[in-house]
Amino acid sequence: MKYYIIVGEASGDLHASELMKALSQKDPKAEFRFFGGDLMSAVGGTRVKHYKELAYMGIIPVLMHLRTILRNMKMCKQDIVEWKPDVLILVDYPGFNLKVAEYIHSRTSIPVYYYISPKIWAWKEHRIKNIKRDIDQLFSILPFEVDFFEKKHNYPIHYVGNPTMDEVTHFLATDTTTKEAFIEHNQLSDKPIIALLAGSRKQEVKDNLTRMIEAASRFEEYQLVIAGAPSLSLDYYKSIIGDKDVKIVFNQTYNLLRFAQAALVTSGTATLETALFDTPQVVCYYLKPARLFSLLRKIVLRVKFVSLVNLIADREVVTELIASDMNAKRIHQELEAILYSKESIAKMKEGYAEVRERLGGAGAPQHAAQLMIEALEKNR
Repeated sequence: MKYYIIVGEASGDLHASELMKALSQKDPKAEFRFFGGDLMSAVGGTRVKHYKELAYMGIIPVLMHLRTILRNMKMCKQDIVEWKPDVLILVDYPGFNLKVAEYIHSRTSIPVYYYISPKIWAWKEHRIKNIKRDIDQLFSILPFEVDFFEKKHNYPIHYVGNPTMDEVTHFLATDTTTKEAFIEHNQLSDKPIIALLAGSRKQEVKDNLTRMIEAASRFEEYQLVIAGAPSLSLDYYKSIIGDKDVKIVFNQTYNLLRFAQAALVTSGTATLETALFDTPQVVCYYLKPARLFSLLRKIVLRVKFVSLVNLIADREVVTELIASDMNAKRIHQELEAILYSKESIAKMKEGYAEVRERLGGAGAPQHAAQLMIEALEKNR
């Protein structure tokens, strides 16, 4: 069968590449055409556009590149119609993908599947109307989404497990790097490590990293190591770090988390990855204007937490320092607890175990691929 897949960022490229592998195993004649990245290209098929040509986040960047975004969207719609796939598979990235879904659903008979559903439970809940109208099958990777879609909105979905569980499980089973080798390769010191995961977009990294470094630098017996985002350059990080004694590693986030004593993590998938490595963490996310967001979050956001760890556990397992709470004083307080308090560390790791249990076992891409192929064959 012919599969057309659209992703809009690095995490989508990773998850889609694993899904493609699973589809290929179950469908040896699988053909792929996609908007994606290097990992998807490595699996095979035809890449129409790299996701980096789509990834504009925030009001100002979107307005500045609106003509390019609209041109890419128009080309994407036309390309799907001309290629006539057996299915269109969308991966997260709802701002772009839901518009494409609307077009394809209204003008063709191509089924539209969504893998890694839009997080409308957090914001823009009105998008449920678009999903009900334009999406034929929805595949969720977060267990709490089942109640949200099925009980609250009467829209049946498939929970297939979480691919991050697969990725971390596979890494731990296959990677043989020792801590000594990691330290030597990256020219680190023998001090224990505090990992800094500050996001992937320029302004996000700048806002979060400056405050993380200010707070964590007070722990002189530790070394600070940044997990560099592949989309950002070494020079950009150096412009933020200045003359501070902070190291950077690229494409080694999992080993960094495995060998770190603790981590400061910007909310997102990274919080879940950190939990699956059993590394104590503080969730840090600075936003401008901070005080305005603190006031508005109760109105705009529909959830109690922003980190996946707490959302999955449905309680506070890790401390979240958001907006005005994200300052050097608070970061220092919370970091001190997860570095030195055995009670705090043990309590957090108990919560991590609960999160792993709720996620279920590995195999999310395989489960999703099996369900997709069964649905496609049934409707043929």
